[in-house]
Amino acid sequence: MAKFDLGFDETPVHQYRSIFLSDLHLGTRNSQADLLLDFLKYNEAEHIYLVGDIIDGWQIKRGWYWPQAHNDVLQKILRKARKGIKVTYIPGNHDEFAREYCGMSFGGIEVVERAIHITADNKKFLVIHGDQFDIVVCNARWLAYLGDWAYEWAIFINTYYNNARRLFGAGYWSFSAWAKMKVKNAVKFIGDFEVLLASEAKKHDLEGVICGHIHHPTIKKIDSVQYINIGDFVESCTAIAEHEDGHFEIIYWNETFAKRHKLVDQIITRSLPSPHAAAA
Repeated sequence: MAKFDLGFDETPVHQYRSIFLSDLHLGTRNSQADLLLDFLKYNEAEHIYLVGDIIDGWQIKRGWYWPQAHNDVLQKILRKARKGIKVTYIPGNHDEFAREYCGMSFGGIEVVERAIHITADNKKFLVIHGDQFDIVVCNARWLAYLGDWAYEWAIFINTYYNNARRLFGAGYWSFSAWAKMKVKNAVKFIGDFEVLLASEAKKHDLEGVICGHIHHPTIKKIDSVQYINIGDFVESCTAIAEHEDGHFEIIYWNETFAKRHKLVDQIITRSLPSPHAAAA
């Protein structure tokens, strides 16, 4: 057991210039709060951006769900702010209640509608959740709620399906991610969303845009504008990190977590006496 603990203690803490998180959806059963806590433990930055849908107000209105891990996430972020890390919170549509407090600061966390992030190599990026550019959210609220409900059921089904896959040694498979890439209208929606956000950045003479909302992590160029989507901590469990030289990276924390635990399991297995040695 000592080697198990040692393995975790020796895991390096990565230091970045900036970290961007979005779509945590705390307050829902699908939020990967434990994995997020693990991410926050092993990743530090001078500036942390919380880019919308941090707390899921839509779900909380439907029924209260708030386990200790979700509270721990907020407490950990608040502790980071108290220690001098700059934390900027940009509300999204699921936590739109917080938009009433834009321009204010709570516990060292600044709440703003949108932000301009200047990278280490002096490039300017618009940071925004992105729901303002979602036609469904803006013009058909009932349809947005229906889509949210359908997404929750897709994740619920995914959970049980992937539990069965693990029994047979198969990896994780996401129905919703597959649908996004296979259903023609979904692909068009993502494409239109990306172009609209890139156009907004270009309109303000900015080099790029960093957003969330559609749970589709990516870094790409669109008409000379660098488009970055953070992803989420529901399925993809991703964050965006800015390195000290100004370049961005998608961190897939579910993969990092799985690799680390596989290594720890191997350490434990090697440390246990073999059955043959015990018999001798």
